[in-house]
Amino acid sequence: MEPTQPTAGARPRLVMVGNGMAGVRTLEELLRIAPDAYDITVFGAEPHPNYNRILLSPVLAGEQTLDEIVLNDWSWYAEHGITLHAGCTVHAVDRARRLVHARDAAGTTITAPYDRLLLATGSTPFMLPVPGHDLAGVLAYRDIADTQAMIDAAAKHRHAVVIGGGLLGLEAANGLMKRGMQVSVAHVAPWLMERQLDDVAGRMLQRALEERGLRFLIGAQTEALLGDDAGRVRAVRFRDGTEVPAELVVMAVGIRPNTALAASMRLHVARGIVVNDTMQTTTDARIYAVGECAAHRGVAYGLVAPLFEQGKVAANHLAQFGIGRYTGSVTSTKLKVTGIDLFSAGDFLGGEGTEEIVLSDPGNGVYKKLVLRDDRLVGACLYGDTVDGSWYFKLLRDGRSVRDLRDRLMFGESNIGDTGHEGHSKAAAMADADEVCGCNGVTKGAICKAIKDKGLFTLDEVRRHTKASASCGSCTGLVEQILMFTAGGDYSATPKTRALCGCTDHGHQAVRDAIRAPLPDGGRLLTVDAVFRFMDWRTPDGCATCRPAVNYYLISTWPKEAKDDPQSRFVNERSHANIQKDGTYSVVPRMWGGETTAAELRRIADAVDKYRIPTVKVTGGQRIDLLGVRKEDLQNVWRDIGMPSGHAYAKALRTVKTCVGSEWCRMGTQDSTRMGKDLERAMWRMYAPHKVKFAVSGCPRNCAESGIKDVGIIGVDSGWEMYVGGNGGIKTEVAQFLVKLKTPEEVLEHTGAFMQLYREEGWYLERTVHYIARVGLDHVKRRIVDDPEGRRALWERLQFALDGEPDPWFEAGRAALDTRQFVPIVPAAQTGTGTGTGTATATATGRTASTPEGSAA
Repeated sequence: MEPTQPTAGARPRLVMVGNGMAGVRTLEELLRIAPDAYDITVFGAEPHPNYNRILLSPVLAGEQTLDEIVLNDWSWYAEHGITLHAGCTVHAVDRARRLVHARDAAGTTITAPYDRLLLATGSTPFMLPVPGHDLAGVLAYRDIADTQAMIDAAAKHRHAVVIGGGLLGLEAANGLMKRGMQVSVAHVAPWLMERQLDDVAGRMLQRALEERGLRFLIGAQTEALLGDDAGRVRAVRFRDGTEVPAELVVMAVGIRPNTALAASMRLHVARGIVVNDTMQTTTDARIYAVGECAAHRGVAYGLVAPLFEQGKVAANHLAQFGIGRYTGSVTSTKLKVTGIDLFSAGDFLGGEGTEEIVLSDPGNGVYKKLVLRDDRLVGACLYGDTVDGSWYFKLLRDGRSVRDLRDRLMFGESNIGDTGHEGHSKAAAMADADEVCGCNGVTKGAICKAIKDKGLFTLDEVRRHTKASASCGSCTGLVEQILMFTAGGDYSATPKTRALCGCTDHGHQAVRDAIRAPLPDGGRLLTVDAVFRFMDWRTPDGCATCRPAVNYYLISTWPKEAKDDPQSRFVNERSHANIQKDGTYSVVPRMWGGETTAAELRRIADAVDKYRIPTVKVTGGQRIDLLGVRKEDLQNVWRDIGMPSGHAYAKALRTVKTCVGSEWCRMGTQDSTRMGKDLERAMWRMYAPHKVKFAVSGCPRNCAESGIKDVGIIGVDSGWEMYVGGNGGIKTEVAQFLVKLKTPEEVLEHTGAFMQLYREEGWYLERTVHYIARVGLDHVKRRIVDDPEGRRALWERLQFALDGEPDPWFEAGRAALDTRQFVPIVPAAQTGTGTGTGTATATATGRTASTPEGSAA
């Protein structure tokens, strides 16, 4: 029978088997350069749209949701006219008739003709063929279904064993540990991640992960998986006879190219589907293969960057552009394993004919190894400090001689020439042609051009338009730096060691020190204007940048003495409500620990009706937000709802998020709601350098997301664990473990002391994560954990500062709240002609040039 032919005048038909990252990236490139070239049909075995498989680990750890890792949602396929058969498995391809045969979950057969066929079938996880591998509770870790099965198991069971100490195994182990399981990692090799790290870095990684609670069985060879009477795994037995309990076993021992379909089609298969430099199969030129299923020049790649390079070449050839050849990839690995930075590239193990330059600093968790051959960099292994990874990779890929750099090579790009970088300035020092995102081949110049031409302002926008940092995420920090200096700065970033503003040459710390020191006459600096005069401010009245900072430093250093200057606060803090883009305001009353009552809810509902408030929303911090309140109604709304200010507008304690804890939850080990309410009542009047958020979870399952808060408290069997410096903002930062505590009273004291230390030492607009990065976690531990007397003194100073602080919603006079701002201004034409509505007339008062206007940020 003749092959099926397209209707005259119709577009040729492209069918893709597989709906993963490599295949869909090929379609994206094809649609970009030739949007009308094909009628496209996609078969995906999973019942999901295209998602980022690399980010399954954060989903397992509870740091992201499945919706957040979707790369192309259902609407994307419809918008581009792509027919997607999700949840359909292709079981046969008739190459002679050019027909693809598939079955959906209901067993219905679907047939699709093709003119070009793209195979993107990916890989399959390897399962050890040991006795018991087919027991319930034995999983691979490859897709959303595996991830969900692990999440479900973690909710019911306690012990897990991960077989395989490579990247995927460690991410699985970390995620399960964060879900509350006790996890052992069995690894047959002599050190972890032996394909990416040498023995020194691998053992440093092991020590770091052991400190976080993981257990390792190095050199362990799995002999059998043992089951219970119900057919579920109960233990793992190793060759030396030892047994480890396990109600969940995750095998992360490698992957194999998924070539079963290709083999049934009689395509050439050897280490994968064999393709040429245009990604066409060597057997049939109408059929292409990309991704982990493809073998190019004898190599099947498993990293995302080579797969995307393949997709670009395949798209060019499918579009009949006749350009582009894939000649193979020089690969590097830059990864974050549970918050630990790793980078490796090339021949990092070295050997005969090579030289090694090594820097080892175990105390600070830093290890660097550079491998040279004939004065050329051929390999690099970095642990703990990977800021120069992309520079080393560029040197390795370019193959240039490093003889002239040899004595400075170990110390990074910042020591080469006059345009080096130091942390945050790296992005500014890069050339436009330098590659930022290795996964997607995006240069700094392409990112800057997109930001300027399209007016991009957020990281998500940069990802959507350029794909930079949209895959493995290891370049996210660098992309953020580019965004900061190109789009105009990041409001929440740590202030640099530079002048506070253009009004002075003094930096933040110098201003703090001057306020803290006694004056020559024994007095103190207690007003903003006094600071300006004493420190020779160039602009006598200051500006919108320096006035709020100096005002905060005064009231935090000398509580009850320094006078708070409302005109030196941002507009939201002067109005005590968040201004919205339409000029109305948002009101968020405080709900202690997220708990409320029927009476409070009735008062809120009545206020919504009475003042015609258009939107009522539950916030992420477990409170209720009234959006669209007119300014002239603010005082009446506050009075009618009768609840304290939630300080949602202020540099202050915003929320204390809690789970229901042991009072209600069968998993709870501690009363997290009570603990959260106690913390919030103790510190709710506290102003700080920036907004502050707490969370209290009743057990290690961490439903309150304590791991990404400024202070996170997690209940455990023996008491509480305290974490600090988390941040869920533009760049999510995981909080760092500080101390384990036994009693609620200890939690209050340690939290209050940490907050006071941050209040006294933090720079204005510096989040706790940036403060800790600047002073070091060891400094915080010395002041809070190791010095009981100093800790109590800090806690007492905070209590003194907060005692008697007014609630601005109900104590306007004591809070220096100018109530004239709430009186509506009536145009003079109305008041002068007698045709007005009877509304009172008001005029604006106070400073203008130095009044800071801003948002709650």
